[in-house]
Amino acid sequence: MNIASAAERVDSAALNAIAIEQISANEPFSVQEAYEIQRASIERRRQRGEHTIGLKLGFTSRAKMVQMGVDSLIWGWLTDSMLEEDGAPVDLGRFIHPRVEPEVCFLTRRDITGPLTALEALSYLEAVAPAMEIIDSRYRNFKFSLEDVIADNCSSSGLVVGAWSTRFDNLRNAGVLMRFDGRDVQVGSTGAILGNPLRAIVHASQLVADAEIVLPAGTLVMAGAATAAQALTGGLHVQCSVCGLGRVEFTTRKNA
Repeated sequence: MNIASAAERVDSAALNAIAIEQISANEPFSVQEAYEIQRASIERRRQRGEHTIGLKLGFTSRAKMVQMGVDSLIWGWLTDSMLEEDGAPVDLGRFIHPRVEPEVCFLTRRDITGPLTALEALSYLEAVAPAMEIIDSRYRNFKFSLEDVIADNCSSSGLVVGAWSTRFDNLRNAGVLMRFDGRDVQVGSTGAILGNPLRAIVHASQLVADAEIVLPAGTLVMAGAATAAQALTGGLHVQCSVCGLGRVEFTTRKNA
């Protein structure tokens, strides 16, 4: 596997919003190689001036793990160019086939340098907020293998974060509602995120420890989807409410 060449393919696809064939269609590769491709593609972004601001977790529901035949989470990086302003319009022209998921986002207050227990995790957090992630696979027809999606930065493409709160006590089973133009499109619970979104910090600490990296204070951690993703089209008002935390929203441009 040519790591640099594969990284250039997924990075170029994201940069130019042009779908590509799965990398594995021509050459099978391992999960380890997939993360190497991911790191190389993110390094290309850094060289263009982007900065990493956090990470996102994937496969945080047991059903998704079973569907993909895996027993662990996957993860990708968030950069400053992915961050959209709460309530502002999002230009869909920079995506290929975008979808949106309701999530919970954490803000760390201390450097995470190694594995944390559930009891320790809370002391490493500054705040929590309702959030939405815009995912956009760079592969044709949104089809991919486990290795392909990891290499593609786990489809991470955008995020919108609402107002920060210190209400960590209401996360275990908070109601989640996502609306398009005032119409309910997804209804769920934060309990779908590992049983309790706070467990995402425990898993994130283990993942970064395995990767031998440090998550600095001020890092964003997107905990995973609370419901299935919903396809985005132009001219929508998208809103997500998390009971006890508040809401987050954006619009999509019609000319996208």
